[in-house]
Amino acid sequence: MRAGVDALRGALDGSIPPIIATVSRDGVPNVSYVSQMEYVDASHVALSYQFFNKTRENILANPHATALITDSDTGAGYRMSIQYLRTEMSGPVFERMKAKLAGIASYTGMAGVFRLQGADIYQVLAIETVPGETVAPPPPRRNAMTALRLTSSRMAAAADLAQLFDETLVALAEEFDMPSSMVLLRDESGDRLYTVASRGYEQSGVGSEIPFGSGVIGVAAAHRTPIRIGYMTTEYAYGMAMRESALQAGLPSVQDEIPFPGREMPASQMAVPILAGSELLGVLYVDSDEKYRFGYADEDALAVLANQLGASLRALQRGAETADETAAQPAAARDGGDCRPLRLRRYTENDSVFVDGDYLIKGVAGAIFWKLASDYTRHGRTDFSNRELRLDPAIRLPDIDDNLEARLILLSRRLRERCEAIAIEKTGRGRFRLCVAQPLELQEN
Repeated sequence: MRAGVDALRGALDGSIPPIIATVSRDGVPNVSYVSQMEYVDASHVALSYQFFNKTRENILANPHATALITDSDTGAGYRMSIQYLRTEMSGPVFERMKAKLAGIASYTGMAGVFRLQGADIYQVLAIETVPGETVAPPPPRRNAMTALRLTSSRMAAAADLAQLFDETLVALAEEFDMPSSMVLLRDESGDRLYTVASRGYEQSGVGSEIPFGSGVIGVAAAHRTPIRIGYMTTEYAYGMAMRESALQAGLPSVQDEIPFPGREMPASQMAVPILAGSELLGVLYVDSDEKYRFGYADEDALAVLANQLGASLRALQRGAETADETAAQPAAARDGGDCRPLRLRRYTENDSVFVDGDYLIKGVAGAIFWKLASDYTRHGRTDFSNRELRLDPAIRLPDIDDNLEARLILLSRRLRERCEAIAIEKTGRGRFRLCVAQPLELQEN
């Protein structure tokens, strides 16, 4: 068979463990199962290295081996002649295998035993089909190429970032049959992600945070590689958002204020990095209660969508700029508003803002909100521009990749969920209005 490994990726998902045959230095053969085989490229695979057993001993002495893989959908078997090249103990391939192995270990009750020590990289020298009966593969849930084309068109029609995020998640549900998904963007700190949009969960989780390296999403961000797991796993699942504790700074803890929107124990997860060139912008994530819900075709399609999402995000950010300044305007009268003062409290250590004692937002979005609320109470201003926020040193936007437009979306959605008396409305390109229905009382700590 002359096809490369990429034509056989469906047989590498792990439903049927691969078998490897090795020979010792003295010519004694050994056959054993391997927990998983990972696709690397058209001519390379990686096998999990967990124990120093007879297989490992033989490979170090004689790098040539034969592997047997079986497609769980068709029953087709393939024999590979492979040659050991090296062992990787870090990097994208290692992290993908580590995540998948954690799922297999949790599913089989071997979480304390299945620990990946390394990813053994092999060159595939030859592939041949094993004679035997096979069955036709099941029809795909959705045609990935058709779904990709339709979703891409919907994303391309987005007029702003909020529409881009929403259309992406709606299209994942309608075109790909992936109803539970979210978009997370890189925080200005550069070591964590925050949820800017979600769909299909009981709670939106907008504003919840995940550190780099934590769970499927954090690992995908840290190593800029897709992570896909087909089994339920405790090690890579999320319950509540993992947030920095404010106790050391003497601040009220907001650890549990924004629950993470994902399932507590999903059966399948996939996280794909959103890139613009070599720069990480965020992560696109989907999960499901169905085991082995996402395959290689889904991973390929979402990787393409994530690339388009990154390019569109960058283009819309640039398009949101405006050279026009918005003049100060008096607050518009609002009928039927509550006359009770709304108490806003800001903690300057991390710009966290509380509304009537309830946590709202922190960081750059918190600094933006405080500037808007301050200008409103002191000067009656309601209309603002992105440009003036970008030039305001009090907001402390980073010099590069400030994500201002995304932060405004985050703030707008948090206000919609947690504070009905205040809203942010777009009034044009790079312009917006602060709508306030109650008097504001500002306090700083």
